[in-house]
Order: sequence, then C-alpha cells, then structure tokens
Amino acid sequence: MINLKKLSLILLLSVATSAFAQDKNAKYVLVMHGGAGTILKKNMTPEKEAAYRETMTKALQTGYDALKGGKSSLDAVEVAIHVLEDSPLFNAGKGAVFTHEGKNEMDAAIMDGKTLKAGAIAGVTVIRNPISAARAVMEKSEHVMMAGKGAETFAKQAGLTIVEPSYFYTEDRWRGLQQAIKQDSMKAVLDHDKKALKLGTINRDFKFGTVGAVALDKSGNLAAGTSTGGMTNKRYGRIGDAPIIGAGTYANNATAGISGTGWGEFYIRTVLAHDLSAMMEYQKLSVQEASKKVIEKMGKLGGDGGLIALDKNGHVAMEFNTAGMYRGTVTEDGKISVEIYK
Repeated sequence: MINLKKLSLILLLSVATSAFAQDKNAKYVLVMHGGAGTILKKNMTPEKEAAYRETMTKALQTGYDALKGGKSSLDAVEVAIHVLEDSPLFNAGKGAVFTHEGKNEMDAAIMDGKTLKAGAIAGVTVIRNPISAARAVMEKSEHVMMAGKGAETFAKQAGLTIVEPSYFYTEDRWRGLQQAIKQDSMKAVLDHDKKALKLGTINRDFKFGTVGAVALDKSGNLAAGTSTGGMTNKRYGRIGDAPIIGAGTYANNATAGISGTGWGEFYIRTVLAHDLSAMMEYQKLSVQEASKKVIEKMGKLGGDGGLIALDKNGHVAMEFNTAGMYRGTVTEDGKISVEIYK
C-alpha cells in the first residue's frame, strides 16, 4: 500500500532539488545553513524532516522580508539567525548542545563586508540570541571579541534579552550528552595503553547543527553571521571556529561572505573562511571554485563539515564533505529552496 504522506514528501524533495538546479544562474540574496554532519535520510522521520524544512524556510523568508523592506544585510543575517536560534532543532541558542559539565556554552560572530567590522562572543550561557550579542560587540564596543561573564555583563548593559540557563535545556541534547559521555568512556578504555591520550572531546559526531547566514542587500553590501552551541561534551572552555573571524565567519564586499559548520579545530587551523576569500581575491577564482578548494584542503587534514558562501554578484556556493548539510537559498525575486542531503 502506498504511503501518500511519504510520496508527497518525496515529490516535494525532487521539486526543491530541480528548482535549485534550474536557478544556478539566478542572483541570490540570502543563503543559510543549519549544520553539516552525518545527516542520513534513513535516520530521519518524515515529521522531523518536515520540521527542519519548515524552520529553515521560515528563517529564509524572515531574512528575505528584511532585505525586500530595504534593511541592511546585517539586519537580514541577524533576524534570519534568530529564527534558528529560537528553535530547539539546531545547535544554537535554544537548541545548544551540552558541555561535559552539563552546561550550554554558546559562541557567535557577525561581520560587515563593507567596513570589515566584526563582533564575536564566546562561552556565554544566559544570552537568548548570541548573534545579537556579537553584533552589539561590533557596534557598541571598541572590541571584536568578548567571552564568558564579561560578554554576558556587556550584553545585559546593551539591552539584550537575558534568560536563565534552564531556558536552553532540551531533552534531545541532554540525551546526546549522555551518549557522548558513554562513547568517550568506551574509547578511553580501548586506548588505555597508549602513551599519551589527548585530553578533550574524543567523540565529535554529536556537534553538528551550527547555524549561519550570508546576505547581500540592495546596496550591494555583504554580511555573514554564525551561531553555535559548539561541540557536545566539550571540556576546558573549548571554543570552536564560529566566533573566530576568518575561520568560521568572514565577509568582504570585494569577494564574498562565508559561514562554516563542522569540526571547528580544522577551520581554525586552515583559517578556512578567509582562505576562501583570499583565493577569490588573489587567484581570481569563482566563489564555487574557492569553496571546493578550501573544503578539499580541510578534508585532507582530516576535518569534516561544510560552508555557505555568497559573492558580491549574488553567486552562491554550498560545499560540504559530510553526508548532509541543512541549507537553503533565496533569490532576489523571493524563490526559496531548502536542501538537506548530499
């Protein structure tokens, strides 16, 4: 017997994919990701897939409405990311993963492609929308990055919404932490006779879900932003690539806006986002060519993940070397496309 619900979902997927293929020459004004990783269709229920698609679509529409209304690319990036930060589906804001100590520590960054100004926050626990805190650092302070309690005090003084740490609790993320701790313990037992077992998070399969957006506004200005809860079971105040300008987040009107998602240590080591921009500037590569090259470079070192990039002419790239990446685009005429799998 044919499952009509599943059939309609398959048809919807094929339409979305073909629509994206037909729009390769279109001008894009907004591109977003909701994380890359081991995202397999066999592990996804139709209901959960629909929820991811619905939330991604809402975020894209929210950002597009801001751009259409004459708002800046910074505004569009911020409000679009708010939608994903307020959803428990993604590893940012409400859906942030837990550290080894059972806390939610969030990082975020935003950058203006016109001025090269940037703001970032790291290791915060009570700011409802970290991307807004990153923007406040950029616009209301003399600094680029703030961390921990200091960043939280600054955010409060800047008038941002402060919540209790319990706001970020979700049962799915808590179970994810227990699973990661269990796997770490098993791995430690297997490696007990090694001379030097490196300290930190051994298992990295639970971290995916970082969110990001890149926008191009009516004035031709680019902006990029990234927000994350980091790596499940992380310890020792670990900070990933998302808040590091040039690693997981970068924007330059001369080249492109970039937001990454994946194993952050490799994005930091390769300075991936800036490397992509530099390839475009000095080697005159297209945004698609440069995106492929930086993901290949990271992959050769052992890293995995993906990125979204949007250049000054509205050309888009969405590269990843994992099984899937939540991703979506909006063209200048408002056409939205959302994809998940390879």
